[in-house]
Amino acid sequence: MVSALRTVFSLLLGAGLMALGMGLLGLLLPIRMNAEGVGPQIAGYVMSAYYAGFVGGSFMGQKIIGRVGHIRAFAAFAATLTAAIMVHALIFNVPLWALMRASVGFCMAGLYAVIESWLNVRSPNEMRGRVLSLYTITIYISSGIGQLAINIDDTAGLELFCLGALLTSLSLVPVVMTRVAGPELGNIKTMSLRGLYQASPLGTVATAGAGLMSGSLYALGAVYGTQIGLSVFENSIFMGAPIIGGFLLQWPIGRLSDKFDRRTVLFGVLLSTVAASILLAAFSFAQGNFLLLATANMLVGGFLATIYPTAVAHAFDYIDRSQMVAANSSMLLAWAVGATAGPLIASSVMGPVGPSGLFVFVAVIATILAVYTQWRMTRRAAKPAEQQSKFVPVPATSAIAGALDPRADPLPEFYYEDEDPGDR
Repeated sequence: MVSALRTVFSLLLGAGLMALGMGLLGLLLPIRMNAEGVGPQIAGYVMSAYYAGFVGGSFMGQKIIGRVGHIRAFAAFAATLTAAIMVHALIFNVPLWALMRASVGFCMAGLYAVIESWLNVRSPNEMRGRVLSLYTITIYISSGIGQLAINIDDTAGLELFCLGALLTSLSLVPVVMTRVAGPELGNIKTMSLRGLYQASPLGTVATAGAGLMSGSLYALGAVYGTQIGLSVFENSIFMGAPIIGGFLLQWPIGRLSDKFDRRTVLFGVLLSTVAASILLAAFSFAQGNFLLLATANMLVGGFLATIYPTAVAHAFDYIDRSQMVAANSSMLLAWAVGATAGPLIASSVMGPVGPSGLFVFVAVIATILAVYTQWRMTRRAAKPAEQQSKFVPVPATSAIAGALDPRADPLPEFYYEDEDPGDR
């Protein structure tokens, strides 16, 4: 692990700085919109624009990188991202904020693709699993710290936006100093959603469902917290809790899914999500203990964070190793589409129902997925545990992360920079 960390430290540092800025911005925007009198439904539209941009970036980002090279593309994405953050600070206009939020999502998809392709080059086959784990840990810890950074200054001023822009700008430094470019992204193909569904109906549906719920929680969780009377500090703890939960629960639930029928583990996770969501919905109607509130959200976030990698692992049980990177790319697309739709639907529920509508929505989606999981268990016999692929906490970032997955075949073609780091 120490050797793996030494090899990719500069890339992880850049990814960490980027995640810090995004964690701060993701909490700051809904709190600021609530202070400006923007309703939860409109706030949901603005926050969901990030995932819409992410979908676009997933399609276009690889083409841009292939055309101008990794270093130039990373610099362009990071500069555009920083500019979009500063526009938020300079002009409060809801449609403009939505456009900037979509720009941020587009750029993040491209930035993730660049960093993960470099990680691929820096990671020998025998170290890919450890590097992926380090990368996942970095994203979780940095995002959580970013949520807490909102307490540094007043949310009504420009300073926090400037801090977010500063962090994303600094992410350029350690990343563009690398002399290694990434694999040719033409190798990253996608499997059709129809083909993916035929191979693993549950894996495909659960992935989209995970996007619906996770997108809603992280887009509207701060709106829920503000509407039930949480202070900015309490909101930062409340929204940091699900990130901590995701970090803590990934590996134990992953180990369970390796030892037992994954569908049974997934079913248990979904039922647990329903229970914790109902508890959070109840807090909208009665003043409750904040520690209990944060703990319940930590559990919701933790359970939601395990659904995507569990669904990927289940799908991989029925997909040839050579197709796993393509399948992961398609599952990421299904997740991102779900994450785009989730805040739109959840915010529409919050309008007439109130803040509890967010977790009512999460509970309903989790219930539907649990019923579907139970039905799928009657349609196909369980694979023996020894024939299942291993659980890997693969993040929902870019298609390139699938190439870091030790279960998949590595990308076959790489190119390296010889003299000028700016050539590619």
